[in-house]
Amino acid sequence: MAETARPLRIWAVSDGRAGIEAQALGLAEAVARLRPAHILTKRIGWKAGLGRLPWSWIPPAARTGDPVAAPWPDMWIASGRATLPFSTRMLRLAAGKTFVVQTQDPRAPLSRFDLVIPPAHDGLVGANVFPILGAPNRISPERLTLERAKFYDAFARLPRPVVAVVVGGKSKAHDLPRQMATTMARQIAVAVGAAGGSVLVSFTRRTPQAARDVITAELGTLPGMIWDGTGENPYFGFLATADAILVTEDSTNLATDAAATGKPLFILAMRGHSAKLARFHEELQARGISRPFVGDLAADSYTPLAETDRAARELLRRYDGST
Repeated sequence: MAETARPLRIWAVSDGRAGIEAQALGLAEAVARLRPAHILTKRIGWKAGLGRLPWSWIPPAARTGDPVAAPWPDMWIASGRATLPFSTRMLRLAAGKTFVVQTQDPRAPLSRFDLVIPPAHDGLVGANVFPILGAPNRISPERLTLERAKFYDAFARLPRPVVAVVVGGKSKAHDLPRQMATTMARQIAVAVGAAGGSVLVSFTRRTPQAARDVITAELGTLPGMIWDGTGENPYFGFLATADAILVTEDSTNLATDAAATGKPLFILAMRGHSAKLARFHEELQARGISRPFVGDLAADSYTPLAETDRAARELLRRYDGST
């Protein structure tokens, strides 16, 4: 598919959940930083709970959400299980004229895609597989500069160091019970208080309410902001403003976002264990990017993780060579 004078047409496709959409949209944006492109976000759902079925059982006609129909894009960049009924058929639907990219391990025949970009800790291999450390994300130096400026008036007078605390929660492998959340928050409060700093705290949709409540109570006495979920989401502004970032161990996305800033990164332990996530965190530590949080905010500098840009360069290389 040779490059033409017109901008590339890219669809970034997901089910609309923030963490899933960020992978597809972040990769599309990275491509657009390298080559003129128009990005259209598509969000897909399925009627009557059909999305819980194996992808091959789901008829495309049962789709809800945004329309998925010709004219097809030059690139289809998708993330998440909900996209698979279309992603796995897109090469045929578009008669090979759309370059089909899937992030994560699709758990579907690799021949259905032009390129699969999974996290390296999944161990997926294949001729059309390009593993990266972590997940594609929307962090770039330009975005951080813009977000820092956007929230400058709100955060500029906070005492330094400003510590961003991003809390995940319950998953198949991890949990954050009330007592553990209390201990975690008190340890953070002691470290930030001793440094004379402030906090910017953000929760995810998976954070248990009890954990949210005790963390808010323990850290609410410090200068800063605890986002309550109302108004504009300041997540990117938190990352851009912070001098150090603490994230819970349950999320590849959270750690990858933080690592892409180049800021000191500390991992907060939770209850539970995932062998795949353990491999991911071991690699971050081996590269000098992160370290477990043990009450100390001192850390060495490192080169910001730029795996999304590396994946975008590989995507374009294969796209250009596909005709």
